[in-house]
Amino acid sequence: MNSDLSGASWIKSSYSTNGGECVEISRSFPGTIPVRDSKDPEGPALLFPAGSWQSFVSAVRNGEFGAR
Repeated sequence: MNSDLSGASWIKSSYSTNGGECVEISRSFPGTIPVRDSKDPEGPALLFPAGSWQSFVSAVRNGEFGAR
């Protein structure tokens, strides 16, 4: 996976209403979803295959990790 994230465009969840402490993702890299801590935008990012990220998001939406 490409680890040069200098051209990434980052977005936060629309559910991020807790003072900005959230994760951000980038959809700038086909097949890969970079994820970073919004409080540390210059810090490291985790890179996930897009299919794995979509599986995780679906599991969260379906409540597979318990109540919020």
